[in-house]
Amino acid sequence: MEIWINPACSKCRSAISLLDAEGADYTVRRYLEDVPSEDEIRAVLGRLGLEPWDITRTQEAAAKELGLKDWARDESARDRWITALAEHPKLIQRPIITADDGTALVGRSEEAVQEAVSRSKG
Repeated sequence: MEIWINPACSKCRSAISLLDAEGADYTVRRYLEDVPSEDEIRAVLGRLGLEPWDITRTQEAAAKELGLKDWARDESARDRWITALAEHPKLIQRPIITADDGTALVGRSEEAVQEAVSRSKG
């Protein structure tokens, strides 16, 4: 299992604490330093079952600068969104946990983190 975190994010720190409490086996990816490629973002979106706009932090300054709220949210705009996430990783919702069963979750709640742990215990 891997967790994409921003150490400055309280939800990320909380998710790490929960994983530790569960004795989970995981690796940490500081995605602002180790930026995911467009292909990695596509793969995670597939695992999440979400579209790029579903994991975009639209209140970030970069989102406002790019005018994301006016971007189309359909298949024709998908690559544009993925490029924006790769070029501006702060826009990626966090934490994202990839479970060992091939799925992924946005771990913003204790329940989501526990779900990732249970999926990885399989």
